[in-house]
Amino acid sequence: MITLIALIIAIIGAVNWLAIGIFGFNLVTWITFGSEIAARIIYVLVGVAGAWLIYFIIRKKGRVDEHFPQDKRERVQE
Repeated sequence: MITLIALIIAIIGAVNWLAIGIFGFNLVTWITFGSEIAARIIYVLVGVAGAWLIYFIIRKKGRVDEHFPQDKRERVQE
């Protein structure tokens, strides 16, 4: 469950960077109404989510399909 939450937060962070890169619009600043403290909290959450996902990938040795049902894994591998 924590990995799914981390993935969602990381995707939101990526969308923010996309908005900054394409439009020059910082979604986090807009959401927090310019509050620097709230923006920092969001940036820290995105960073922690990214660190968790790195840890998750290393821990799983690149295999993230363990929750995929065994019968479907066998069909995909054939």
